[in-house]
Amino acid sequence: MSRKSIVSIVREHCEPIVEELGYDLVDLEYVKENGNNFLRFYIGKPEGISIDDCQKVSELVGEKLDEIDPIKESYYLEVSSPGLDRPLKTDKDLKRNIGKNVEISLYRNIDGKKKYFGKLLGYTESHIRIEEESGVEMNLDREAISNIKLTVEF
Repeated sequence: MSRKSIVSIVREHCEPIVEELGYDLVDLEYVKENGNNFLRFYIGKPEGISIDDCQKVSELVGEKLDEIDPIKESYYLEVSSPGLDRPLKTDKDLKRNIGKNVEISLYRNIDGKKKYFGKLLGYTESHIRIEEESGVEMNLDREAISNIKLTVEF
């Protein structure tokens, strides 16, 4: 079975568990690193993630994975916070972060720039709308965006 299929099956069975516990499943990946397989759950909630949160999800998701047994090879299960500079990948991510400052990287230059910074104003299926620091509003084509993430401010 392909890694993509495994991720799809695991998401289908485990995302409801994560959500029932009050978290968002921000991302899920099944990767091979240094000869070992890792199934990684990245979870989030508005007030942040603690070690206890990760443990709670790990225990319940682990039980479900033992039950459905989608991965025949040995692997490590990891549950963690996605971190401050994680990409915003889904509409749910975008909705949760409207009004916050973002950094958008593009595949190619638009108006001579490959990076845009500004306040996330909204989004549609085809565009992301931001207000740059200068006050100019921009609608960027989602297909042109390689990455969008929150700007980390200290």
